[in-house]
Amino acid sequence: MEARDLRVSDAEKEHVGQLLQRAVGQGMLSLGEFTERMDTALAAKTRGELNSVLADLPGMQVAEQPSAPDRYPPMRPDRTTAQSHAPHWPASQSDVVKGTMSTVTRKGPWHVPPRMSLQSKMSTITLDFTQAVMSTQVVEIAIDDYCSSVTLVVPPEATVDLNGVETVGASASNKVRTGPPIGRLHVVVRGRVRFGSITAKHPLGTSLRRMLGH
Repeated sequence: MEARDLRVSDAEKEHVGQLLQRAVGQGMLSLGEFTERMDTALAAKTRGELNSVLADLPGMQVAEQPSAPDRYPPMRPDRTTAQSHAPHWPASQSDVVKGTMSTVTRKGPWHVPPRMSLQSKMSTITLDFTQAVMSTQVVEIAIDDYCSSVTLVVPPEATVDLNGVETVGASASNKVRTGPPIGRLHVVVRGRVRFGSITAKHPLGTSLRRMLGH
């Protein structure tokens, strides 16, 4: 079997995603091209298919060798990979939500700490606070995200502040009140979202129930 026909792992796809992100930062790819190539990389099954998204990017090709250690060229540290841009809470005061190329959902009567850290890459994250058990009125979320879709679902009386979120080729959409806090929950999000999205919204049907007076 040729090297290009070998199967690739999720970790290899993630690494290629980082290389594509670096290419965007260096002006070699537009955001539209980045999105198309990420879709191809995520669907790739063999090394040849994965290599196709890097073939025209100087210095970023995947070496078609069977040995894993030399499979990729080294990456130079930069602002997007060398450090986290989200605040770090003490472990005793926070709850960490992690996701890498996965789907993570928290809903129902889950216990919400005063501070949370959200670390995600190419994932779908949903934090549903509508039935959650709160320990404090204000919940602080430190986010460090790359190419994910993050959704915060909050009760009708809740407020959400996304003003502390830095977006890089991403979107931050707040569909609820920003503040001041008027109910039992006020969520404050700080950190960075890169090539993904974060949305704060009420449960489906909330607007209709308000119109009907329920």
